[in-house]
Amino acid sequence: MVSTKEIMDMALKLVGFESVPADSAIYVEGKNIKNVLFGIDADVPELLFAKQLGYDAVISHHPKGGSAVTDFHQVFKRHIQQMIDAGIPKLEAEEAVRKKITALEVEMHTRNYNHVVDVARLLKMPYMNVHTPLDEMGRRIMARNIQHETWKDSTVEDVVSALEKLPEFKNAITDIKICLGKAANPAGKIVVSHGAGTNGGYEIAKTYFKHGINTLIYIHVSPGDLEKLKADGVGNLVITGHISSDSVGINPFIEELENKDVSVTRLGIVPL
Repeated sequence: MVSTKEIMDMALKLVGFESVPADSAIYVEGKNIKNVLFGIDADVPELLFAKQLGYDAVISHHPKGGSAVTDFHQVFKRHIQQMIDAGIPKLEAEEAVRKKITALEVEMHTRNYNHVVDVARLLKMPYMNVHTPLDEMGRRIMARNIQHETWKDSTVEDVVSALEKLPEFKNAITDIKICLGKAANPAGKIVVSHGAGTNGGYEIAKTYFKHGINTLIYIHVSPGDLEKLKADGVGNLVITGHISSDSVGINPFIEELENKDVSVTRLGIVPL
């Protein structure tokens, strides 16, 4: 049996984080947890369902309330370090994220940030979400698979094949798509852009391509951003799929919970 705090600490330890990121939170604390309902999204219906069936806690991957919603834009800054690590100058990395951070902060004011949390409190159902630590885990797994399965002369299609070896992509309904560039193009320098709240959109992709990154991996992209990138006609953009990509990082965490004798029921998570 574990507590909600111990569950959060397990997630942080998995990726070596020293503190809880802004988009993750324990909304209702709980102890002696033996079975959990874990969904990529877990809202009011899932809380009621869990209460009815006797679960000890509910875990959502995506943020659902409180500061995990109102401060969500803060984790988008993680893109800056990822870009610096790829060789992009700090000032250019900061400029690439500036507009999106402002947009996310403004959008936050539309959110009903306590609705689901209040329901969990009324039900006395332990409730939490773990977002960036698990996305970072998924980013590392995808990057490692690409590194191990590609070589100097690899093509974009080889990158896709490397990712498709992961069981979450094998078992997903969605397919990995080359949205920009061609399968036969040289892969060149490759970056997996993930684990920073949400995708970097046009500005971040454009900046990666400007600085010699040939193939960029996003888990999703908006149609508008994709049209802008197509108009530029530079680089290769591979889209892996939101739910399958999230599952790549969630499944190792579920295995950690199960190793602690916690029974986990998956909702919307692509199985191994």
